[in-house]
Amino acid sequence: MSSFDERKELLKNAIKLLHSGSSVEELKEKYGDLLSDISPFEIPLIEQELVKEGISVREILSLCDLHVALFRDSLAKRELKGVPEGHPLDILMRENDELLKDAEALGLYARALKEGSDVLNSIEELLGELRKLRSHYRKNQMLIFPYLERRGITAVPRVLWGREDQIIVKMRELREALDEFKSGKEDAKEKVASLSEEISKEIIDLVFRENKILYPACWTLFSEGEWAAIYEILGDMGVELGKWSPEAEPIYPYQLVPEVKDLSTLPMEFRNLASSATPDEYEIRKEGDIEMETGFLSVKELERILRNLPIELTFADENDRVRFYTESSMRSGFVRTKTIIGRRLNFCHPPRLEGYVMLNVKKIKEGEFPHREFWTRVGDRIVRVIVAGIRDDEGKYLGTLEIVEDLTEILENPEEIKKRIVVL
Repeated sequence: MSSFDERKELLKNAIKLLHSGSSVEELKEKYGDLLSDISPFEIPLIEQELVKEGISVREILSLCDLHVALFRDSLAKRELKGVPEGHPLDILMRENDELLKDAEALGLYARALKEGSDVLNSIEELLGELRKLRSHYRKNQMLIFPYLERRGITAVPRVLWGREDQIIVKMRELREALDEFKSGKEDAKEKVASLSEEISKEIIDLVFRENKILYPACWTLFSEGEWAAIYEILGDMGVELGKWSPEAEPIYPYQLVPEVKDLSTLPMEFRNLASSATPDEYEIRKEGDIEMETGFLSVKELERILRNLPIELTFADENDRVRFYTESSMRSGFVRTKTIIGRRLNFCHPPRLEGYVMLNVKKIKEGEFPHREFWTRVGDRIVRVIVAGIRDDEGKYLGTLEIVEDLTEILENPEEIKKRIVVL
């Protein structure tokens, strides 16, 4: 058995002992020498091994607080250095700095509340501030995790996303508890204090795991092209970008071809993980696909997708000639047939509406409005009609899009619709 395998088994046993009831202090004493030499890459490796051995992500989530406490002493000295200002990792770690401050303050207020201080308003204000963590976690989930998954490293993203989601759910529960207390339920005060303390602790631990484990691994694994793609998307998300300017062309996960030789600079522990992982080599782009800015579709896929939308579309070009329309299998709006292809847009409406329709199209073309919204009836159905101008990136007018949406059920049964709402 290699030294790596021995260390892996010892660490796995430590986590299993935690699961069976051993205390953190007992395990620190037993594995102190091992922990003093631990690499930032070993904890994700262990989690992946545990998932492979049948331990559920839910069980690992219940252990995460304990593993972080166990490994905190050995990892606390590890700092990620050399990250340029404005680099995506710099942005993420600066966000963590703010989250950490707010989480620590929330913990202090939670303890003060338990001791009888009137700090509910302060907790409510902090809860508002902490809404920004949803955006931070979304960056991990949408920008960081796909590159790990492409490399076959799947347990790490699942466990971290589970922890992130757990915090979001508890924040929702805290909001409800605050509302209950404000409405006069005195017993909700204890729930507010308890949830605040839990949320504080979990955010702090997750910041620790990201800064000391996840981000160092990504810093070593990801190429400049991958970071360039992440940087580009951060800009699209409205993030204020820094001074960093990548020289490489963006590489998206579906373009990535992970190879073992790319991992030669990694410590042995993570190298073994990568070599034993099965990279995701699925080819998403297929011959004959229509390549769009946000993905790829075959003509058949596109036609079927449009047919299954709960809306109907009609598109006229810049010369007001109908080029395209859809037929929804889910909803029916205005009657349209293939004989309207090439027809003048004004002739698609009765004479009494022709002037009104074309006046609105003219105003949209001239930029007076980006779109117009109308409500009407088709038989016993209530439909919303949106007429929108379609322009290219330079602002050139490409045509007019009519969107027809049947909203009868929503308008006639609003209370029933509200009952169906599920908060995800």
